[in-house]
Amino acid sequence: MRIDVWSDNACPFCYIGKRRLEHALSQFEGQNKVEVVFRSFQLDPSAPVQATQDVYDMLAAKYGMTREKAIATNAQLAEQAKGVGLEFNFDAVQHTNTFDSHRLAHYAAAKGKGAEMSERLLGAYFTDGHNLADRQELASLAGEVGLDKAEAAAMLETDAFADAVNADIAEGERLNITGVPFFVFNNKYAVSGAQPGPVFSEVLDTVWAEEKNAPELQVIGQPQSKAPDAEGCDDGSCSI
Repeated sequence: MRIDVWSDNACPFCYIGKRRLEHALSQFEGQNKVEVVFRSFQLDPSAPVQATQDVYDMLAAKYGMTREKAIATNAQLAEQAKGVGLEFNFDAVQHTNTFDSHRLAHYAAAKGKGAEMSERLLGAYFTDGHNLADRQELASLAGEVGLDKAEAAAMLETDAFADAVNADIAEGERLNITGVPFFVFNNKYAVSGAQPGPVFSEVLDTVWAEEKNAPELQVIGQPQSKAPDAEGCDDGSCSI
């Protein structure tokens, strides 16, 4: 089973939704046969590389609310995050552009560290207050998950994996994804948003049942290796 997850490293509900999916997977009988692939999405492609305002002022301006309302809203969100074992430190959050962090995630995935990198980037943003547009900070985060820090730093100074990020974004647009997190199961079922755990469990069970009950492959004209006219290879030998 494959689960594609469109998310942004600056999306609090992406982090919460990730934990809820992981909890559902921990109770799922087929958990060892599930591949989770993180796909890139940018909530604010125009965000600056260097933060010019804190997250409260950014939200107040974006949604037309007071700073006090933004603080209260984020406090409620932080409490929600605690329910899945996460610590959000909004006072330290730096609202910056996430494009390079997505490039780093693709680089890590190519090195077999995609899951670890995605987790670290989310924690770096929401808990530790890292600037996800600072390439030196990103390289250090890469080193923390076991990647070569110098190699990651050199990669970030190029445009490597930009095409992969843009391809994810384009695919999301094709699927009419306008908000994240967005989970796609086997290219057939979708879950939008950080839904409660039982929603993920229901989809997992549905896809699992379909996979188990899928009809066996029917081969037409299957060659029989012992037959004189069989054309094919079997058991290390080929009929001629």
